[in-house]
Amino acid sequence: MPMEPKPTSKFVILFSFLLLLSLLLVVVRSSDVAVEGIEAGSEGELDDLEQLLAVDEQLQEERPEQQSEAKTVSKAQRIVMELNGDNTKRLIDGNEYVMVLGYAPWCARSAELMPRFAEAATDLKEMGSSVLMAKIDGERYSKMASHLEIKGFPTLLLFVNGTSQPYTGGFNSEEIVIWVQKKTGAPTIKLETVDKASEFLKKHHTFILGLFENSEASSGYDEFVKAASLDNEIQFVETNSSDVAKLLFPNLKTNNMFVGLVKTEAERYTAYDGPCQAEKILEFVNSNKFPLVTKLTESNTVRVYSSPVKLQVMVFSKTDDFETLAQSLEDIARKFTLKLMLIYIDISNENLAMPFLTLFWIEDAKKTIVAAFDNNLNSKFLLESDPSPNNIEEFCSGLAHGAVSPYYKSEAIPDNQNTSVVVVVGRTFDELVLKSQENVLLEVHTPWCLNCEALSKQVEKLSKHFKGFENLVFARIDASANEHPKLKVDDYPTILLYKTGEKENPLKLATKSSAKEMAVFINRELKPKDRSTKDEL
Repeated sequence: MPMEPKPTSKFVILFSFLLLLSLLLVVVRSSDVAVEGIEAGSEGELDDLEQLLAVDEQLQEERPEQQSEAKTVSKAQRIVMELNGDNTKRLIDGNEYVMVLGYAPWCARSAELMPRFAEAATDLKEMGSSVLMAKIDGERYSKMASHLEIKGFPTLLLFVNGTSQPYTGGFNSEEIVIWVQKKTGAPTIKLETVDKASEFLKKHHTFILGLFENSEASSGYDEFVKAASLDNEIQFVETNSSDVAKLLFPNLKTNNMFVGLVKTEAERYTAYDGPCQAEKILEFVNSNKFPLVTKLTESNTVRVYSSPVKLQVMVFSKTDDFETLAQSLEDIARKFTLKLMLIYIDISNENLAMPFLTLFWIEDAKKTIVAAFDNNLNSKFLLESDPSPNNIEEFCSGLAHGAVSPYYKSEAIPDNQNTSVVVVVGRTFDELVLKSQENVLLEVHTPWCLNCEALSKQVEKLSKHFKGFENLVFARIDASANEHPKLKVDDYPTILLYKTGEKENPLKLATKSSAKEMAVFINRELKPKDRSTKDEL
């Protein structure tokens, strides 16, 4: 059988060229299709999204038993448009409202927020919102993220006709929905039927109810809507039906104009009895929107700190220990409503607990700690007895009536025998400095201060030079571990001269001065009469 001749090298080259040409044509054709899709703009992308969601819905109808929670989450996440370097500008400019989540794959907080953001996108879509919900990987598309002014992760921005505004709401799905709705639609939700109210209750747990039989003729209604527009956190609901109002607020006793707050806790219903003015309604909302005992989380810290209730009692405890105190703490909170705010912080969460506990010189706490902060007076307090319900209530009562002394950090009282420089701590500041009958030269330092060590050596030298000098004591205090209300120092190191009879107004020495210059200053200020001055070191 004759053998077929082997292909020559020219044939191989020609065949390879034709193959590459055909592939090139396919790529060009695909590019043409892609360009056509791009030219179609965001509408084409959104149409594709709608088709994918329709397929999901058809599959769910045909095989409902196979629809797992994971698939539901996947569907919700597909509602969120994925932005990149090519489509971002077009989508933002082509839509009136675009809510953008800037995230990074490695960011834990981004990972927590993304499913909540997707759930909010689903709810907004079901409500008929026109907002385009989108996300962008800020690490992969760093140039575009920088252009959008995404400076950290996660970041939420709302673009209105191409102009961005920062997100100022909460971080669960309901809070995101409320904020977006208020910024892009009506500030209130109007419920006209009991059926709609029942559906509303399935998704909303905290809201403000307003009953207005004739909204057009009510000035109170206008103030209610104004309050809703100014608030970014709570959903405001309006109705002209007393039946709807009584479903939402079962304790309702009137068919006339009414405003009330509904929350998810034992104190679920709170009626407002003030004038129907926007400012007063907002004061009522801000003072009552938190639970009796608020659990501090990374997502609500800003809201908690900005609460109008500035006296805040914090219970640092392990979860199991807190559970045994929870009911007692709620009972205590009821007695001091609007006077103080009770906050629970998981003591095992170092990111939340340690920044507070270190202010009390507590860094290795294992048991329950109760402390308080008065943000109006910039003061802190510590319950130093056993944190039993009775002691906590007594502590809260004392705080509410101004009968608890502020807490100031202090190290243990040291042994100052045979020392040329006396060590002062918070507990001995009054005795050794303010109430002392002697002049006191006080060095204020911290362990992390770069220049403190050099100055400490100068103070040691001065103390030896002035040994035997009448009525002069050299002392030092570590400001990182000790506090006193009369010690106000912001920079370190600091040298203060407390003169006898003038302790309320200490003199500040220049820390860049030489030891000789300090000696001259001391002599000039103290002016010893019975001996010659000691300037020479």
